[in-house]
Amino acid sequence: MITPSPKTRQARSARAWQHALREAFKQPAELLRFLEIDPDLPQLDAAALAGFPLRVPRGFAQRMRKGDPSDPLFLQVWPVGAEALTVDGFGLDAVGDKARLKDGGIVHKYQHRVLVMATGACGVHCRYCFRRHFPYSEALAGRDHWREALAQIRADRSISEVILSGGDPLSLSDEKLGEFLDGLDGIAHVRRLRLHTRQPIVLPERVDDGLLALLRRTRLRTAMVLHANHANELDESVALACSQLRNAGVSLLNQSVLLRRVNDDVAALQALSERLFDCGVLPYYLHLLDRVAGSAHFEVDEDQARALMRELSTRLPGYLLPRLARETAGLPAKEVIAW
Repeated sequence: MITPSPKTRQARSARAWQHALREAFKQPAELLRFLEIDPDLPQLDAAALAGFPLRVPRGFAQRMRKGDPSDPLFLQVWPVGAEALTVDGFGLDAVGDKARLKDGGIVHKYQHRVLVMATGACGVHCRYCFRRHFPYSEALAGRDHWREALAQIRADRSISEVILSGGDPLSLSDEKLGEFLDGLDGIAHVRRLRLHTRQPIVLPERVDDGLLALLRRTRLRTAMVLHANHANELDESVALACSQLRNAGVSLLNQSVLLRRVNDDVAALQALSERLFDCGVLPYYLHLLDRVAGSAHFEVDEDQARALMRELSTRLPGYLLPRLARETAGLPAKEVIAW
């Protein structure tokens, strides 16, 4: 019996996640057939797809209930006609990132921290995404071997933490991601790395030997902020990915978005926090919806959000309570909302 070399195993592992990404559902009719949902029930608006196409990894779709158009995972990814409506207060740049975007894909709006737009690619297209209209083509940090982004970070000694975002930074290859991490390792005043990603949730195959090796070799203290909105997203494949990340020395947090018909009841939020902890992940933020155009049908009233948090606090210990928060363009930090 021939034992594959570590390099061969890593290549096979990389092919697994890239293959899964290529095989994601992109045609609405195909997803409906897979889920055994009557295509005459949901009303698909072609205009909604034109600017923001469907993308759903097959593994994520397998966690959806067959035949149920009200499944909370399905609702997050299914395009509906309401996305085409113009609603007051909902715009193209919900949190003001475009206005602060610099050359090299840098967004510097918080003290001591800088956000780096790594890529516009993502493993899943969530219909409430606050960057669904973001002009990624104008500035991506990964171009030209990250030179401009790294130069700006190197020149500003006040920066102690780098936040890698997108899109989803784990949509990058290990080679591309490693190039950036190696560059950061050489900047002495940077101490922490934070990755904001949904990939381990929707595409847990991405947590492979190559990625884990990258995370182990960096000197930076690394936190990964995952994005799960419902306990049903967290199956055993996700739990395994989280375990591997923790074993690589990564601190795991989760931020959710409060979404109408998805998780806007106390039982769903309680189940999410408890399942996250089972997976070794601490709840971090529960965000009020970022008011991006096309997402108004997901919005939950702030008074209802406060009431949910009050009830949730009677059911969970403090360390499992996420902070209810809102991000407002122009403010120097997220607003944590008292309830």
